[in-house]
Amino acid sequence: MPSPQALNETETLAVTTATEASPQAPATPLVLPRPRTTPRLSRLAAFLGPAFVVSVAYMDPGNFATNLSAGSNFNYGLVWVVLWSNLAAIFLQTLSAKLGIATGKTLPELCAELFAPATTWFLWAVAELAAMATNLAEFLGGALGFYLLFHIPLVWAGLLTGVVSLVIAGLDRYGQKAVEFAITALVGIIGLAYVLELFLAGPDWGQVALHTLVPSLGRDSVMVAVGMLGATVMPHVIFLHSQLVLSRRTEAGGLRALRNHLRMEKADIAVAMNVAFLINASMVIVAAAVFNTRGISVTSIEQAHISLAPLLGAFSGTAFAVALLASGLSSSAVGTMAGQCVMQGFGRVRLGPLWERLIAMVPAMAVIAIGLDPVRSLILSQVSLSFALPFAVIPLLVITGRRRVMGPFTNTRLTSVAGYLVAAAIIGVNLLLLYLTFFG
Repeated sequence: MPSPQALNETETLAVTTATEASPQAPATPLVLPRPRTTPRLSRLAAFLGPAFVVSVAYMDPGNFATNLSAGSNFNYGLVWVVLWSNLAAIFLQTLSAKLGIATGKTLPELCAELFAPATTWFLWAVAELAAMATNLAEFLGGALGFYLLFHIPLVWAGLLTGVVSLVIAGLDRYGQKAVEFAITALVGIIGLAYVLELFLAGPDWGQVALHTLVPSLGRDSVMVAVGMLGATVMPHVIFLHSQLVLSRRTEAGGLRALRNHLRMEKADIAVAMNVAFLINASMVIVAAAVFNTRGISVTSIEQAHISLAPLLGAFSGTAFAVALLASGLSSSAVGTMAGQCVMQGFGRVRLGPLWERLIAMVPAMAVIAIGLDPVRSLILSQVSLSFALPFAVIPLLVITGRRRVMGPFTNTRLTSVAGYLVAAAIIGVNLLLLYLTFFG
């Protein structure tokens, strides 16, 4: 691969010609410009993808529910929560990607290698439960999307969601790029749907800017703000990101190649996670502009869909349902992949891709088939993820702080301090969420 300096210089090619009129004349070098063969943008594009897969977890159906509640009940006042949640997510996903690039192994694999067997078994059990709880929320979102768009009964809509999720996850037989392309396309659909929603809603952009930059929190909004934070940082993609970067990892160029890979992945994370931020912020903004201004408190995803159409027109209701369906399908596929990563890394279990994915999604399908209340099930899944989050974040910080594992990529003292502060804040917020859920 040419060096970046070489790419910034115009290469030339000397072509020797002789004039027909004078064969004995000395050869004349003709200098022709050669176009750049590897532009910096195309090099970056080759690394884009893993973070877009991960970003789906930050705009899943659980986020739909909490963002709608935040906007409809507290106007634009909690947009800042989306911003700070996104910054924490960027930090943790960068550490996960760095771990995979530096070691060539996944976070579950390293946990199994470095920790005592009892600790490994415990972390594995918690990670599997987290993957199942995640799939429950994602499958419910996909099933509700099919139900709202096509009026398919919830059980059959859940089965259809499962089939489509298996198809998306199964695209990896054609290479990881195929999975990344499919999921990025679904993220694009979610984004386009909310661009339409923003255009129709006509929010107060001055208030949006104010509440994005200036935090404010009232007594009544604490529960929703904590729920937004708890539904944003997901444990399963902290495990998964360390695996997704391995498809582009190479040791052929030594330390320099690995450092370049990390730089490219940071750019990937910056782009993908800020797309997720814009979509999540749009959900809050639209809910505030459409529902709060009319005194409507949204308590369920179905209510939001039913209310949007008469308020903003049929296109708005359809766009919302399409966004929810795209969110459910993409996030359920990612949840299934994460369950597979956890099983292979912690337990060194290889049952075959189909069986590994089915095991991750069966509990979610069972809940839908039993006919439990979707909204209640969604809330319980988010609570269980609150329990699981510390058991992904803390091992990540411990391992990335070990020099004998990470070598030159070991966390600096500043990074470690920032990491444990972020972890403490997230854990504290999730404990508060649990307290408010059960006693508040």
